[in-house]
Amino acid sequence: MTFLKTDFQEISLSTKKRLDLVDITEHVSNFVKECKIESGICLVNSPHSTTAIIVNEHESGLMEDILRKVQEEFPKGAEWHHDRVDSNADAHLASIFLGHSKTFPIKNGRLERGTWQNIFLLEADGPRTRRILIEAMGV
Repeated sequence: MTFLKTDFQEISLSTKKRLDLVDITEHVSNFVKECKIESGICLVNSPHSTTAIIVNEHESGLMEDILRKVQEEFPKGAEWHHDRVDSNADAHLASIFLGHSKTFPIKNGRLERGTWQNIFLLEADGPRTRRILIEAMGV
């Protein structure tokens, strides 16, 4: 009989700017290797309402484009109603539409992702210290 295994890790990182991208691919990949799950899934979650987990290429021009597009779609000071309370509605909206988690397959003990797919924390209300929760489940 095969039993389902789970493993969990929490990482803490500091963002440097209000709108920032932090590559966490190495953290997630190393965790999956260390947890000894051969086949399953890995969940990457940011438990913050002003961050997102995104997946894309780690190329400086594209990273600048991503940040620019987030600013264009969710401009700070656009008379959002929540700004009357906390002046960070743009950050909350970016998080809602981009999403706070991603799930990846684990195959042969490794995180399965595309050649150009890196995993990023998108900070939308920094700089701050953030937690990232990583959980692997499988056999």
